[in-house]
Amino acid sequence: MPPIDVGVLRNRGPLAVGIGCVSLAGVNVRRSARSPPFASLGMSTNASAGIKEAIHTEKAPAALGPYSQAIKANNMLFVSGVLGLVPETGKFVSDNVEEQTEQVLKNMGEILKASGANYSSVVKTTIMLADLKDFKKVNEIYAKYFPAPAPARSTYQVAALPLDARIEIECIAALQLPA
Repeated sequence: MPPIDVGVLRNRGPLAVGIGCVSLAGVNVRRSARSPPFASLGMSTNASAGIKEAIHTEKAPAALGPYSQAIKANNMLFVSGVLGLVPETGKFVSDNVEEQTEQVLKNMGEILKASGANYSSVVKTTIMLADLKDFKKVNEIYAKYFPAPAPARSTYQVAALPLDARIEIECIAALQLPA
């Protein structure tokens, strides 16, 4: 079988299906006789093609750097890490982890709303805490926002958060398909 010209595939379409072997960056990956065929899906990140859309709302704090509050892509919403900042002032609601958690989730709700989603659309969250000892306090507040079944979740203690926040939460939501 001749080598696959990845450049040609990239220019012809987003779907490449193969049986046998594929060459990626000079590395051959061969399929054994017992393994199933593979499929490779590619997604263009060309914003002008309408594949991804940035979400922005004034009802949540602005991004602190070169990133979007959220990105819609392929009926999914990817919400960047959200802090407990008051949108109007850009300051933390307080130094208290409970109040920051409440504000984080309110801010996240506004971003979800701006995209046409809500808390029940969320399928995965990642919580980053300055101190894992706050886990129980955060859980009590978090549980009020996410109906059963609760989203899949990971929680980590991190060395530091932007602006010395006590908590940051990011999420992924599934969006409704147009009727």
